[in-house]
Amino acid sequence: MIYKVAAFYQFVALPDYRELREPLRAFCAGLALKGSVLLAQEGINGTIAGADEAIDALAHELAHGDMFGGRLNNLELKLSSAAAMPFGRLKVRLKKEIVTLGDEAADPTRRVGTYVDAAEWNALIAAPDMLVLDTRNAFEVAMGTFDGALDPGIRNFGQFKDFAAEQLDPAKHRRIAMFCTGGIRCEKASAHLLARGFAEVYHLKGGILKYLEEVPEAQSRWRGKCFVFDERVALGHGLQQLGLQELGLPERNKDAARDQ
Repeated sequence: MIYKVAAFYQFVALPDYRELREPLRAFCAGLALKGSVLLAQEGINGTIAGADEAIDALAHELAHGDMFGGRLNNLELKLSSAAAMPFGRLKVRLKKEIVTLGDEAADPTRRVGTYVDAAEWNALIAAPDMLVLDTRNAFEVAMGTFDGALDPGIRNFGQFKDFAAEQLDPAKHRRIAMFCTGGIRCEKASAHLLARGFAEVYHLKGGILKYLEEVPEAQSRWRGKCFVFDERVALGHGLQQLGLQELGLPERNKDAARDQ
């Protein structure tokens, strides 16, 4: 069986997020879906896998159903596939943030950087005055990144604000183009930089996954593999699942990478 995998998020005010947990968990369980969903006052973030029709039903409920009452009308959704179920169980958790940065001034529901579609990304990052910034963790960057991108060398996203304070200067770095796996970390990171006075901040809409889905390999400026936080470990162009031999990972390192 080939499983459909849905990665989704949206920053949106959900003051009733605690009350949404059990209805969402029950809905997903009823469809035999597995994966992880985070709910917070600032929005929703999840990756869920299951049968085609089950994922379609979830996507419809999130965007159009009564559960969220139309609030997820700008849901960022990316679909891919997996040869085996990439998750062991279903988890719906309540969090303070759907992606942890720890900066109250970084509010993507109020202000974020300029979105750049995958088709326009190559031209943007080729500009000589553009700082191209990878906002992911160091072990993710080591598996693959864009040509010429700066690796902040962080162990987790919460360290990004310290990196920005120490290494980035609004007077020097006037134009910044950032990217991450699916786009969610860039929403927080761009909001953080704008709050600190950076003038021009761009980010790749839909993240690396959307780029790998839409940009032909012959035209790509991506080098390597894109790490994903599930049993598939990494994806390549066309969002194709890569085997352990293609990744160059022995079996024992697969779990170690996934647990980061």
